[in-house]
Amino acid sequence: MKPITIFFFLILIHHHHHISATTILMVNKCTHPVWPGIQPSAGHPILARGGFKLPPKKSYTLFLPPAWSGRLWGREGCAFDSTGRGKCATGDCGGSLFCNGAGGAPPATLAEITLTAEQDFYDVSLVDGYNLPIAVTPFKGTGKCSYAGCVSDLNVMCPVGLQVRSHDKRRVVACKSACSAFNSPRFCCTGSYGNPQTCKPTAYSRIFKVACPKAYSYAYDDPTSIATCTGASYMLTFCPHH
Repeated sequence: MKPITIFFFLILIHHHHHISATTILMVNKCTHPVWPGIQPSAGHPILARGGFKLPPKKSYTLFLPPAWSGRLWGREGCAFDSTGRGKCATGDCGGSLFCNGAGGAPPATLAEITLTAEQDFYDVSLVDGYNLPIAVTPFKGTGKCSYAGCVSDLNVMCPVGLQVRSHDKRRVVACKSACSAFNSPRFCCTGSYGNPQTCKPTAYSRIFKVACPKAYSYAYDDPTSIATCTGASYMLTFCPHH
């Protein structure tokens, strides 16, 4: 599959506009393969069997049904056999090439999207931690339609207590959220911390927020982290700055 340039992507959107399908063009600008994972929210259909391999400099167009809701992420360091069994170093979904409705194992950078008749809601979340930079860019929509993403490499600034290291321990491959690292109500916004008044930013979530101001850094992060757009199609880019 040849990468689709922005120009052709816009033509594609225009061409499909009469059927008003929302598309997500997934683009891999990383220097290595990424295995996108796609998990629908409860009651929504599984798309593209929930996952596939996306080589460097390649793209894949995902067509979203009306009112679809779900999350997308990138898996890295994957190896699968001919039956699609195996595992990924980050973002693994039960050891399968096809996630088939399963979510990704934290830590993983998440893109979340919900389509409604009035407008779409989308965000990039670090609530489940971080594994690679991603960006969501809307096209052809009306409204604020702001960019959402985390394009900084949080792995290079990840505090020691949150680091996930490669098998040889030489490099940091992902950065846990403080919630999954320490599993305390204060970091997870649960129990007496289960509301925006008591659950405040922590030293850990602030590191995420400073590096990625356009992404959710913890459960009750500033609601401006959610972007809205009407009638758009979207480009989801892995490693946007490469």
